[in-house]
Amino acid sequence: MDVLEVDPNGATGLVDESAAILLDVREDDEWKAGHAPGAIHVRLGDLDPRSFDTSAPVVAVCRSGNRSGSAAKKLAAAGVTVYNLVGGMKAWRDAGQPVIRDDGTDGTVL
Repeated sequence: MDVLEVDPNGATGLVDESAAILLDVREDDEWKAGHAPGAIHVRLGDLDPRSFDTSAPVVAVCRSGNRSGSAAKKLAAAGVTVYNLVGGMKAWRDAGQPVIRDDGTDGTVL
């Protein structure tokens, strides 16, 4: 199943304009090191596509775009409108988007 792709600027536009959910599917240590503000964290191995409301679009993100691509395919198969963030958190950071820790301090991308 083909999945729509979006770059970091497109992802922020979807979040801001369409109330899209930014879904981070990385592992716990990656999340703790740094994530996008407002993102929710569900490890890829724990992802249950049936738990998502199909009325809100989802932007899936991981470190580089591979795991989030898998997550996006699962979500799309469940009827969720989903986008894969091309280049993942590395592209997010490189585009100048903020990366934070849970306490709000500056984070990093592992």
